[in-house]
Amino acid sequence: MNVSSMSCALLVLPAVWLTACEDHRNSPNAPFPERINFVADRQYPEGIAYSSQLAKFLVTSIPLGKVGTVDTDGRYEDLLTAPGFIAGIGMKVADGRVFVCNSDQGRSVKSTTATTRQTAELLVFNLSTRQLERRTDLAALIPAAEPNFANDVTIAPDGTAYVTDSFSPVIYKVTASGTASVLVRDDVRFASPTFGLNGIAYHPNGYLIVANTGQGKLYKVDLQNGNAITEVGGTGALPGDGLTFLNNDLYVVTGGNRVAQVRSTDNWQTATIVKYDADVYTGATTSVAVNNQIYTLNARIGEVGNARDFSIQRFR
Repeated sequence: MNVSSMSCALLVLPAVWLTACEDHRNSPNAPFPERINFVADRQYPEGIAYSSQLAKFLVTSIPLGKVGTVDTDGRYEDLLTAPGFIAGIGMKVADGRVFVCNSDQGRSVKSTTATTRQTAELLVFNLSTRQLERRTDLAALIPAAEPNFANDVTIAPDGTAYVTDSFSPVIYKVTASGTASVLVRDDVRFASPTFGLNGIAYHPNGYLIVANTGQGKLYKVDLQNGNAITEVGGTGALPGDGLTFLNNDLYVVTGGNRVAQVRSTDNWQTATIVKYDADVYTGATTSVAVNNQIYTLNARIGEVGNARDFSIQRFR
């Protein structure tokens, strides 16, 4: 992927900061429904993004290994798949491309003994051609004996992608040219006996915020200070899933049934929970910032079955 620094420059606007390379933030200032219900057989969609190019939401699928679209009227259509695309997890849309984590927790129709807990890839699709442009093997960056699960991805203004691993205590880095490495490993703060690192979000001040679900904590990774890792204090137990910044607040999907609006006044050394939105979420996983609103995916996560009904809910 060729991404110029100009095309991904940071735009500073009143009351809101935008990252130009994230297409979903360039959405029209138009009415969106508070809730979008859609039907997609066995989709169980863990990740969500928005494409201004398509004027549609994009959703992944854990059991079917594909990406589909949902318009604001709730019409679902298949969009992307590829050989070896086992389970779609976290996803971002940037510069006409879809960045999606490909993993295997053993819940896909494409799962095998060899791939279960041993698959961590970042797939990059071209939105115009709908073809797979690049696949990056992240599992190859850690010892083969260690389990792995690429969970979520965030894109920095220079086109660098950062990916969390929920089964190994690492964050991966993939440059705009496709060079992959382990950004940082922490066997204490990034570890968990259950599910470790999950959501990840890039802040324009040059750091990452990541959620450790099992520990119920948020961590800051300072990219401009040797990737120093510090715990974000003040929130109490907050087992986060997806993380999304909007207007400098962080929206944390937590517990599958609510979303927390979290705010910091000291550059994310500490933070406080401003409010919770609840009662309208079912197995929620992650959110996307679009139309100056937060939309969260009701993925029915944790279910194993033949569900057809899913929804996208606006934060209230």
